[in-house]
Amino acid sequence: MSNSGQTVSAATAEQLGLVLDSGSFVPYYEQIVDQVRSLIKANRLREGRTFCSEGDIARTLGISKMPVRQAFQKLRSEGLLIIAKGRRPVIGSGRVPWDFQQLRGFSEEMRRRGLVPSAKVLALDLQEPDLETAQALKLAPNEKVYRLKRLRFVNKKPVAVVTSYLPARIFAGIEKQNLEKQSLYHVFESIYQRKLHWAEEVIGAVNAGEEEASVLHASAGSPLLLIKETTYDTLHVPIGTNYLGYKGVRTPEAALCRCICGWVSVATSTDSPFFVQTASHVYSFALAAWGALGIQVQRCDKSRVV
Repeated sequence: MSNSGQTVSAATAEQLGLVLDSGSFVPYYEQIVDQVRSLIKANRLREGRTFCSEGDIARTLGISKMPVRQAFQKLRSEGLLIIAKGRRPVIGSGRVPWDFQQLRGFSEEMRRRGLVPSAKVLALDLQEPDLETAQALKLAPNEKVYRLKRLRFVNKKPVAVVTSYLPARIFAGIEKQNLEKQSLYHVFESIYQRKLHWAEEVIGAVNAGEEEASVLHASAGSPLLLIKETTYDTLHVPIGTNYLGYKGVRTPEAALCRCICGWVSVATSTDSPFFVQTASHVYSFALAAWGALGIQVQRCDKSRVV
């Protein structure tokens, strides 16, 4: 926005230097998405600026509107483009929804979207698990867990508080790892050789407590998207349970999480029919309702470990 509060006028596709490589194996829509991400990262396109129309880009590049529309949908799903009926597209903040379909870590997913992830360890200690954690991880009596609490950032802005409980018998010595400079996903697979396969998730909403609100720069009591997740390796051994509190859930979304999702557990893998048999009708309704509010959510097929 300009100082007067009016939307900044759009540059044309030609002025932005959008081009296509017809000899590349990369689809046209992906080439467009990559170039727009780069323009945003270089601050040539800023939040609030009016963007080109589908027709302008299609005419400039000499292609049909279909790949341009695909590119717009992709950019919208990443929070980089705001599209409203009857209005020109506007560059968004990059506050992105989560893609529950891909087996990617937080850091990998953010870098893939042209964003800069980082982390701060708030706490790491060895403790007795509570009953819920012990049952989720199928721990034997007297087994202990590491409790790892981290604050996750995107472009230096705090977006989530993640508390992970890890079996000490599997992750002995994890306190020696630099958990601010490498993802937990990487530590699991590269350091401890535990190949991740699937996750069991419960999605809902909670109010931020004083501690979460403080580190997330939010108000106490403000709604957070909450994901409870237990991750399994290829041997179907539960190797970690995470509580992820994401900032930025608006009140109507929080109400939908509580009332529609109802703490529905989504437990799926590439070879499991559980999702279809147990949660599909409820989750599909939730997706439709969320979509009506403009919230982009996709089904969970694989783990989304941080």
